[in-house]
Amino acid sequence: MKLKYLAAFVYCFYSFHSWAGESFVVKDIRVEGIQRTEAGTVFSYLPIKVGDTLDDAKAAAAIKALYATGFFKDVRLKSGNGVLIVQVDERPAIAEIAINGAKEFEVDKLKEGLKQAGLSESRIFSRSLLERAEQELKRQYISRGKYAVKITTTTTPLERNRLGINFEIDEGKTARIRQINFVGNETFSNDVLRKLLVLRTPGLLTWFTKNDQYSKQKLSADLETLRSYYLDRGYLEFTVESTQVSITPNLQDIYITINVSEGKQYTVSDIKLAGEFPVPEEELRQLILLKPGEVFAREKLTESVKLITDRLGDDGYAFANVNAAPEVDKENQKTAFTFFTDPGRRVYVRRINIYGNDRTRDEVIRREFRQMEGGWHSTSKINLSRQRVDRLFFFTSVNVETPPVPDAPDQVDINVTVEERPTGAIMFGAGYSDREGIILNGSVSQNNIFGTGNFLSIQVNTGSINKVYSASFTNPYYTADGVSLGFDVFRRDLNTRALSSVGTFRTATTGFTARVGIPIAEFDTISLGLGAEQTVIDVFDDSPQRNINFVQEFGRSTTNLPATISWARDGRDSAIYTTSGTTNRLFGEVSVPGGDLNYYKISYAHKWFYPLSKTFTFMFNGEAGIGNGYAGKGLPFFKNFFAGGNQSIRGFDLNSMGPRDERNLALGGNKRVVGNLELLFPVPFMPDNRALRMSTFVDGGTVFADKVQLSEVRYSAGFAIAWISPMGPLKISAAKPLNAQDSDNLQVLQFQFGQQF
Repeated sequence: MKLKYLAAFVYCFYSFHSWAGESFVVKDIRVEGIQRTEAGTVFSYLPIKVGDTLDDAKAAAAIKALYATGFFKDVRLKSGNGVLIVQVDERPAIAEIAINGAKEFEVDKLKEGLKQAGLSESRIFSRSLLERAEQELKRQYISRGKYAVKITTTTTPLERNRLGINFEIDEGKTARIRQINFVGNETFSNDVLRKLLVLRTPGLLTWFTKNDQYSKQKLSADLETLRSYYLDRGYLEFTVESTQVSITPNLQDIYITINVSEGKQYTVSDIKLAGEFPVPEEELRQLILLKPGEVFAREKLTESVKLITDRLGDDGYAFANVNAAPEVDKENQKTAFTFFTDPGRRVYVRRINIYGNDRTRDEVIRREFRQMEGGWHSTSKINLSRQRVDRLFFFTSVNVETPPVPDAPDQVDINVTVEERPTGAIMFGAGYSDREGIILNGSVSQNNIFGTGNFLSIQVNTGSINKVYSASFTNPYYTADGVSLGFDVFRRDLNTRALSSVGTFRTATTGFTARVGIPIAEFDTISLGLGAEQTVIDVFDDSPQRNINFVQEFGRSTTNLPATISWARDGRDSAIYTTSGTTNRLFGEVSVPGGDLNYYKISYAHKWFYPLSKTFTFMFNGEAGIGNGYAGKGLPFFKNFFAGGNQSIRGFDLNSMGPRDERNLALGGNKRVVGNLELLFPVPFMPDNRALRMSTFVDGGTVFADKVQLSEVRYSAGFAIAWISPMGPLKISAAKPLNAQDSDNLQVLQFQFGQQF
């Protein structure tokens, strides 16, 4: 900038001699030398007007003002007979920018980077801007490990004082990390510490992750990971003393050396509490995860402070301050901590403000809140409220803030900001099942009709085995306290002739169901349903005898009045990518007197997810069901339980397990037991993709007819992959049966694609 003003001063000096330094009254102004710039533009920047007296000071100011525009590389003032002549030499404008040889980046992205550096088409050319642009290009390539990149820049003059700029890029080879060394580590080996880092030497998957390319940001994050690893294991004095990053002369190999000082391992000698305790001190003490005699862990210390702060926040102390002050005994490698609590003023919620809901009514969001206006601030209630709003699936994001009310130190507001997403969908698609072939499906649904939160759906699903046509409506808040009301109208066709291992029959069921859901706790709901359905049954010459006998006893068409009751609890942390929590569902169905059938069915399903680490999750699934007839009638064969396939015991053919007839066709049974043990983990080269997951599993179970025989239970083990694709879930499994019998129907590879309604 100083050079710029110095140049302007030099121009002023020479310009004064052009008009002999004599003051005169400007009668007219003429601009010479412009090619692209309009004369009016020059006049607008020129601080001299016709009628002004031009002297040395005004001449200097005029040259300085015009030069500061950046449009001109030379400005001179001349005079003659009262006419001021402004003679300029324009800087060229950039007409076009061409980039050749770029493979690592898209050309448009490189041009965007140049634009941010100040170099773009139609702008005034400047050599300093060009140099800055070259450095920006090099910076982008170096961020990708292209340290050997060479950039050659040429400028080509064009007509009307314009020029073209061409960047010729020789990207060179990508530099790789060849070695990561640690110096000063005695407790943990180099191999253990290297596994903690994101940066690593070339491996099987680094071509995809790019983690073998040096990045200053990644190294900083890795150093913090190292620090946390040591501090969580008691090394209170651990420090990273220095890091050295060197590159070979050919700019291909990078070597990283990390110098550490481990220090001694510390144990916790004592835990104290001090300050004010608006809640019982003993209750706060129970929240401290650090215990005397244990090895110090910073993670436990941080979590303890959070737990105490949240507990105080539950009683209205929204701005509580909790600090853990250490007392370090370096001689004995022990440390004591005193948790100082300052609860501050107790506050209550003045108002809940909702922003961003253009379609959804305020009441739909407010009825999910457990924190009430006028009540004491509660951290747990606010967090639960946010989760409940988020689980509506009406919004892509839900943010909650609790700013203090100005001039009211005992009040806060709750500001809820949501970003709405489309809740209606018209979908037509196709799927493929290994048993049903091509499945066509379509649906029209609206999860949030007119912003009321009500649900309406019309669905169609076709397949060679299952066909479903249904319409559903649900009002989740039929009453103010959360009682839901809904109904379903459906037509379900089942044709087992495509299943070579199942007794053949065909049913067509048309029915109606009314549903009521009653919340009995925060995560528990009891649902009641009553329906009416008619089932038309077709049997064939090759149908099992029991199916033929049923039609002879009850006729080809039967009516049924099923009543259902269920209890469900969902405590998962996520419905799509579950890592912890449980689900429970107890379901009962009984035919009400007045129809042709008399039966009951009871089933229970429990899933438990437990995080073994940030990567691996253990899942246990257990299911059991029992059914039978009453009043002298049996369980209808089309209400039987079945097992086998991708949804129960993998490796065995769909619905093929359990009792069989004389032709070895599966009949189903009135009892069902299924168990699954599964280890879930992300796909190795796509660890952050929450829609894609792999697993290894052990399955077991079967169905029984009356008598339970454990010898009939079948087991399998294998691998699976699940993908929540835009078209619906894709599940693929490869399983090996562990105790298959000659009569079993096996299917090692199974897959299912397309949403089943």
